Amino acid sequence: MAETSQPAVEIAPPETWVDRYGNYLYAYAMSRLRNAAAAEDCVQDTFLAGIKALDRFDGSRDIKFWLRGIMHNKIVDQIRKSVKENKVNIDNEDEGLLESFWYKYSGIATTNPDPWQFNPRKACDNTEFWEVLNTCIDQVKEPARQAFVLRMLEDMETEEVCKVMDITPNYLWVLLHRARGQLKISLEQKWTGKDAK
Repeated sequence: MAETSQPAVEIAPPETWVDRYGNYLYAYAMSRLRNAAAAEDCVQDTFLAGIKALDRFDGSRDIKFWLRGIMHNKIVDQIRKSVKENKVNIDNEDEGLLESFWYKYSGIATTNPDPWQFNPRKACDNTEFWEVLNTCIDQVKEPARQAFVLRMLEDMETEEVCKVMDITPNYLWVLLHRARGQLKISLEQKWTGKDAK
């Protein structure tokens, strides 16, 4: 009985990566970083890291997605660099909220927001919705946008996000709360065409 072996995955030569994957990786980086120069640096760093690590590519997935996995780390590095350059400072209002017994035990963290003007779960199947969502994420103010990208889009654990941004878990919660609130208002305005209440 002859052995049947899996056909080897054809790997695109590195000299073709820019043409094949450059636009895809740049768009992915821009969707996370919203800074053209940072996204370009990310793509370049990803290609260099991919070339260096090519001998470790096992062929279990398309090389485009393997490169995107490398890019994930480069995006985190860019956000970490941005945070250091624009140090996140907790303003007095935030500091007071975080330390306040009233804040932690008054029920603010568990109160339900106003209901949505549309059903976001049903909209998720619509390609246009994702374009609107990306536009809305762009409008979230820093550092809440960075926190949202790392925690929700890049799916990093709380501890990792706090380490990258050099913030406490409580402050991360505040930033995510702000980001979600801003996204809800923006999405409702852009998706339904109505002003959020």
